Amino acid sequence: MVNERLLIIVEDDVAFANTLKRSFERRDYKVLHADSLGGVKTLLETQNPGYAVVDLKLGGGSGLACVEALHAHDSEMLIVVLTGYASIATAVEAIKLGARHYLAKPSNTDDIEEAFQRSAGDTQVPLTERPTSIKTLEWEHIHRTLVEADFNISETARRLGMHRRTLARKLEKRQVK
Repeated sequence: MVNERLLIIVEDDVAFANTLKRSFERRDYKVLHADSLGGVKTLLETQNPGYAVVDLKLGGGSGLACVEALHAHDSEMLIVVLTGYASIATAVEAIKLGARHYLAKPSNTDDIEEAFQRSAGDTQVPLTERPTSIKTLEWEHIHRTLVEADFNISETARRLGMHRRTLARKLEKRQVK
């Protein structure tokens, strides 16, 4: 049976994970923590969380694999992906793999709880009149390639035909934290 107030946080930044954990515990959640796909799989052997907060970029790889594993374990689990590297490509993939919502960091517990409650899209979201800029298209292409290379910067740079340091500088400039 799924514990309605059991939440798993998948985050490799221990300080941020502990901050989230304390905040959710004050809201009467029982909180589990994993820092990798292996940790998620180990917890799922004995636990059945109803909620999950997953960081997109984990030290050992992509949080998308964790989203996929969590959704496969329980398709009703409410999963929210947090990222400092927001892009359309990763947002689409996260939703396809079973996430309920996708939030850019910094996001707080209120934002995450609101995302858990959103079960449908919002048809009232205003449409933008502005066409996508070249910089935005470049960023999305870089991000899509980064996801395809499992967040390996050297491999991403090779696939994009650019120097690794150049790519690292571009990623540092656009990082949202």
